[in-house]
Amino acid sequence: MSEIRKIVVIGSVNMDLVARAPRMPAPGETVLGENFVTIPGGKGANQATAAAKLARPGTEVHLVARVGEDDFGTRLLNSLAQYGVHTEKVIITEGVASGVAMIVVDKRGENSIIVAPGANAKLKLADIDAAEGLIATASVVVMQLEVPIPTITHAIAVCQRHGVFTILDPAPVPPKGLPRALYGVDLLTPNQSETNQLIGQEKRSAKRNRRPPDAKQAASQLLAHGCKTVILKLGAKGAMLIERHGTIRTARGFKVDVIDTTAAGDAFTGALAVARAEGMTFPEAMSFANAAGAACCQSFGAQPALPEREAVEKLLASR
Repeated sequence: MSEIRKIVVIGSVNMDLVARAPRMPAPGETVLGENFVTIPGGKGANQATAAAKLARPGTEVHLVARVGEDDFGTRLLNSLAQYGVHTEKVIITEGVASGVAMIVVDKRGENSIIVAPGANAKLKLADIDAAEGLIATASVVVMQLEVPIPTITHAIAVCQRHGVFTILDPAPVPPKGLPRALYGVDLLTPNQSETNQLIGQEKRSAKRNRRPPDAKQAASQLLAHGCKTVILKLGAKGAMLIERHGTIRTARGFKVDVIDTTAAGDAFTGALAVARAEGMTFPEAMSFANAAGAACCQSFGAQPALPEREAVEKLLASR
């Protein structure tokens, strides 16, 4: 019997509370909305769900996280289980609400979001230690920054101690940038906006009215901080990989009819984790991840829109 491959995701679990309205309200104003939905989300849960939907038999996806002792927490756990994510390391936190994201979407598709972290803010170093046995056996560990940074820093150190491959999606970017220890991951996967924030280019460009650097220059600056490999998510343009020793690869995006871009980046990152667990090369992994991100854009919402393996392979075969 072949050995089980394990993908471990460490991160946030939220319930997205989404209201649509003709326009954003002004301060002190009430605007009548058109509809309201609750959709499971959170970058950690999204990426774990993406990986679980894409993984072949023989690969398990585990989530290390916290939810509140409330109705949302129960629903979030049930949703993860429905998609095949192992939740034994998701801790129900007494006396704390589950994380929520309150989202208003106007008729143009623009949105405003307020995130109340709730139980996500309680993810502790001890929770990582409790999952160390699982982490040590993982093919890859995926992290983001919607949980406390000291917890992620500790998780990276645990992975390094056991020689486990690490992927960090640096979102949201901390106001003061990434602590140096977080650049110690094997693979950093920012999008264009996050890249500009990480290298401080947004502030400099605003002050000097200068054009931001191209993707190659930006990735090179990130490598200088210590990470081994950077894959830049370039949206419809695809992705670019730059390794510390100078290798540069690009992968074209896929043209699809876009309905909603929510969670496309999470689909991309989840797909990279699956690709790593299955032993794909970096060029194969980038194409696979681009196809997953594009397929996600063809449906509405976060986790419900994350694609199954069949949809991704269909896009790959269309080339």
